[in-house]
Amino acid sequence: MKFLRNIFDNAHAALNKSEKTKKYFPLVDAFDTLMFTPNHTTKGGAHVRDAIDLKRTMMMVIMALVPALLMGMYNVGYQHYLAQGVAEPVFMDAFLHGLLRVLPLIVVSYGVGLGIEFIFCIKNGHAIQEGFLVSGMLIPLIMPIDTPLWMVGVGTAFGVVIGKEVFGGTGMNIMNVALTARAFLFFAYPTKMSGNEVWISGFKGMKTDGTLVDGITGATPLGELAAIGKEGATFTSLDQFTAAGHEMGDLLLGLYPGSVGETSAIAILIGAALLLKTGIASWKVMLSFFVGGYLMALTFNMIGGSDYFELPAIKQVLLGGFMFGMVFMITDPVTAAQTSTGKYIYGFLGGFLAILIRVVNPAYPEGVMLAILIANVFAPLIDHMVVSANIKRRLKRVKTA
Repeated sequence: MKFLRNIFDNAHAALNKSEKTKKYFPLVDAFDTLMFTPNHTTKGGAHVRDAIDLKRTMMMVIMALVPALLMGMYNVGYQHYLAQGVAEPVFMDAFLHGLLRVLPLIVVSYGVGLGIEFIFCIKNGHAIQEGFLVSGMLIPLIMPIDTPLWMVGVGTAFGVVIGKEVFGGTGMNIMNVALTARAFLFFAYPTKMSGNEVWISGFKGMKTDGTLVDGITGATPLGELAAIGKEGATFTSLDQFTAAGHEMGDLLLGLYPGSVGETSAIAILIGAALLLKTGIASWKVMLSFFVGGYLMALTFNMIGGSDYFELPAIKQVLLGGFMFGMVFMITDPVTAAQTSTGKYIYGFLGGFLAILIRVVNPAYPEGVMLAILIANVFAPLIDHMVVSANIKRRLKRVKTA
């Protein structure tokens, strides 16, 4: 470690020799504070002192994402070999295939995002912030595996510049950066971000003769569910859908087509346990998000009338990106509500809207992304209403005293 310390000290000294080179301080400082404790001291006032800084907090979130990342890599390879006709893919073959397909997404996400962050820091003359450490990992995990790399780069650039920097940088954005990138790509390039082919690695030309395996579909379970009973649909009934690998155990494990890191509920819940244990994520937001989605699904169960409405509520919240959104997206401390009561309202609104959008609009079978972005926009209003109600309640006590 002393060797690294000397390297960074020499780099700082070299940059400080000239006014022209001082502006590149953020480049060295970013890696310095990642490896060592930031050399920042408070100037006055009362401050909460803690052994963990923002970079370490962000690294803890990345650690919580690792189970979903690893399971996503395996699932990418598993779906690939399954579509080739391999009934029981070899674990390491599947994992290595997924690793080689997911790694470029991560490299592009971090390369483009951090590159833009460095440019803004050098231009504005301040140290680089740590927020993109998490966003850079979230973006690949919420993408279909066959998303072109240039699209990942464009979406990341849009998310960082329009979703964060225009509002003032880390801590100032009103919408989740990763979801902003995903929403931009979804609406800008709908044919590239939806359909059967994008969810399975190398879906086209699976066989050596260039044809697809008979009976294989690359649609996500939510897409198949929304299409039940329609012409050309994979399934004709909910029972047939459930029997075709959509039992509770299958949904918990997550071995079905979907975005890279969103399918395995077990892997996501392992990450949730770490975030809750360390106090980084709010259990109030998580719980209320789950309750909001579950109650909305129960409501549709009672209404009935279609297979989508009658899907058991617990399966509804396990499918798609609901669990991933509950743990890693809705809990974003920057874009979430800040008041204690507001967190319950905010989380409930997000979960409620996620299932509502998903079920009512079959053309858009996954509603978590839009639901959380809508909740982000309403978070300041929710906090304002909670604070105003508290002020009025205290004023009444003063008047009656």
